[in-house]
Amino acid sequence: MALKAISLKKHPNLNEAWVQEQIAKEPVILGLGDLILRDKERIQGAAGRLDLLLQDPESLKRYEVEIQLGAVDESHIIRTIEYWDIERRRYPQYEHAAVIVAEEITSRFLNVIQLFNGAIPLIALKMTAYEINGEVHLTFVKVLDEVVYGFVDEDEPVAEPADRDYWEKKGSKKSLAIADKLFELVTQVEPNASLKYNRHYIGLAVNGSPFNFVSFRPQKGSLVMKFKLPKTQEYDDLIDEAGFEILPYEGVWKQYRIRIEPDITDKQMEAILELSRCARGNHRNSD
Repeated sequence: MALKAISLKKHPNLNEAWVQEQIAKEPVILGLGDLILRDKERIQGAAGRLDLLLQDPESLKRYEVEIQLGAVDESHIIRTIEYWDIERRRYPQYEHAAVIVAEEITSRFLNVIQLFNGAIPLIALKMTAYEINGEVHLTFVKVLDEVVYGFVDEDEPVAEPADRDYWEKKGSKKSLAIADKLFELVTQVEPNASLKYNRHYIGLAVNGSPFNFVSFRPQKGSLVMKFKLPKTQEYDDLIDEAGFEILPYEGVWKQYRIRIEPDITDKQMEAILELSRCARGNHRNSD
């Protein structure tokens, strides 16, 4: 079936607020990782309102997102940079990136944006709307990525603490049981590991220090497990052959995400053990 691209700027019913709501409901559609929503229409004093403030639950990096229907223009670029600057000054303990989302990003404005990149961490996303069976769906393509100079200092706080009771409520006892079962596999790879409960994920610790070569995010009926591994055909095939539902690869943080159901098979357990072993080895090599 041929996809029909449509212009949101010319659409009689859909508008910027609708786009904002779609991203707010499922920030992962931007392709920037498994982000969470921190705020919508965030007041910026006399400067206006920031469309969306998103955050990575693991690194706590924040993304100041501005949306524009149609083609990007000068005012949109200035507004995005201004909101990014306000937020980074207000919350300097976090890493920040400015994100421009528009239906059209011309070569002229792409060249202008690139002049700032390096001095200002800018990401430009081209948004396309498709009408399928009477419904409108959005896709996002990164046309400009930020220049990354380094990592947050190791002594920077990376997650808010939580406990097992917190995750029983946020996820479920069923998904925590999956986490316990998978953690038994992880201890075959790293015997000194212990579970470290944070508000946005369950990670690992060794001797009290974070050691997240894998992490878990329990949900109501299933669990998402992450493996810090480079994306390769070998790992793609291993995950696919085990029959997992694979979620979009997080290119910024270089990690695979797979959804794990309660009825996990022996073959899937073997695949998780192998992925965990590789992730542990990859973590050692990056130390």
